[in-house]
Amino acid sequence: MQATADSTKMDCVWSNWKSQAIDLLYWRDIKQTGIVFGSFLLLLFSLTQFSVVSVVAYLALAALSATISFRIYKSVLQAVQKTDEGHPFKAYLELEITLSQEQIQKYTDCLQFYVNSTLKELRRLFLVQDLVDSLKFAVLMWLLTYVGALFNGLTLLLMAVVSMFTLPVVYVKHQAQIDQYLGLVRTHINAVVAKTRCTGGKKET
Repeated sequence: MQATADSTKMDCVWSNWKSQAIDLLYWRDIKQTGIVFGSFLLLLFSLTQFSVVSVVAYLALAALSATISFRIYKSVLQAVQKTDEGHPFKAYLELEITLSQEQIQKYTDCLQFYVNSTLKELRRLFLVQDLVDSLKFAVLMWLLTYVGALFNGLTLLLMAVVSMFTLPVVYVKHQAQIDQYLGLVRTHINAVVAKTRCTGGKKET
């Protein structure tokens, strides 16, 4: 019963995260998506120009400058108006931000699930449980060697972020044409895979 309850909770959490991610990527709240997308781009562009330590330090200084300036402004305003509104960040200072043991266990279980699934999949691919899947993986790794020679990690990450926030919208607007071309590609790939399987079966025979 406990395992079932934990599984249900994890499914609910995953469903909630998935729903929020879809809303962001499909620009259903333009303001929220714009802020998240812009923040990612600013962070990645900063990392291409400065070291991680410098970026973290600059971000911390910017945040501190904003909060200190606002704190001084509110203090001066209260002194001029002779009011006693208290600390401007009082609501946030009293906000509970600690993680409970249940929350930590939930996120740990979720991470453990994905790590174990990844390890099992890598074992299956590297030990050639399915020849076609292992060949696909080998071709992908071979292509990545050329990609790695052209782009560094940050550039690839930047391209991935831009793609995540643009491709879903483009797909929705041009779904019919894209599905048509994807269908042709999928048919061609399935034909090649079928020939490969037939060839492998004949050799084993």
